[in-house]
Amino acid sequence: MKAVRIHEFGGPEVLRYEHIPDPEPRKDQVLVRIKACALNHLDIFVRTGIPGVTLPHILGSDIAGEIVGAGEYITGFKTGERVLLAPMHFCNHCAKCEAGQQNLCREFTALGNGVDGVNCQLIAVPAVNVIPIPDNLDFNQAASIPLVFLTAWHMLVGRAGIRPGQTVLVLGAGSGVGIAAIQIAKLFHARVIATAGDEKKMEKAKTLGADHVINHYQQKISQEVRAITNKEGVDIVFEHVGKATWEESMKALKPGAIIVTCGATTGPDVSFDLRFLFMRQLSFLGSYMGTMGELHEVLGHIFAGRLKPVVDRAFPLQETRAAHEYMEKSQMFGKIVLSL
Repeated sequence: MKAVRIHEFGGPEVLRYEHIPDPEPRKDQVLVRIKACALNHLDIFVRTGIPGVTLPHILGSDIAGEIVGAGEYITGFKTGERVLLAPMHFCNHCAKCEAGQQNLCREFTALGNGVDGVNCQLIAVPAVNVIPIPDNLDFNQAASIPLVFLTAWHMLVGRAGIRPGQTVLVLGAGSGVGIAAIQIAKLFHARVIATAGDEKKMEKAKTLGADHVINHYQQKISQEVRAITNKEGVDIVFEHVGKATWEESMKALKPGAIIVTCGATTGPDVSFDLRFLFMRQLSFLGSYMGTMGELHEVLGHIFAGRLKPVVDRAFPLQETRAAHEYMEKSQMFGKIVLSL
């Protein structure tokens, strides 16, 4: 089969479109022909070099495709069935997995991170990862869902415990997780303040339901939040940017509020006055993807049409380098997809 692999860490030039052997599924695995893969910032982090990656390595976490075969231990699936994959690897037998807390499993990792990913034509995976999709979702849309919607759901619902009537600040409205977060917060009848980098993205954020939008390049986030909320601040800050926004995120909080974060796209090193944390009784919460139960929960809303994936642009798999270059320019609103 064809796959995109890296044999060394570096820029987009290290991505190689090449032949590799077809996977041989075990008796307890399902073989899926991949029709679409969505890119994530994780792909850039892995490509440029993070610990725990064995080379050569296949990138990619999100796919949709069709079942082409299943091991003899597998029942309940049929050839040709349209599916997406849970974008994660876990042992499925430890105490955390059996308690439904797969993202606390010691083996837990995203596909394309600690294990080979999905930028290829075929993949063999455990049946637990395989989820049928409805006919009203095309493959590009379906591939754009799993990682970002699961991450945003776990952050807002599982970790922050969002409640109706709260005010949520969503950073990076044009990102995959930002798009998911705006919609999830509105699903819970929250007021949403979103940030974006240009007028076009700001308008698109409003069409998704954002009540107020801040240009994070031209306006000071915390000052705008104070003006919008009559100096009160927000209940939840949805963080994934890191160093560039952390101080502003803290200043946007009301007493007793929450920052929940899943990433650090502008850098991981942040600092703050500890007195600000305890005197205002704030909560700083870390979040890493989510559980299988949460994935099925958010997919129920997507399949019912209450939440919608947004696709920015599609590239052929053989143009993965161009797709990475496009993603690094941060001009997209929605997901970048590789089509097969």
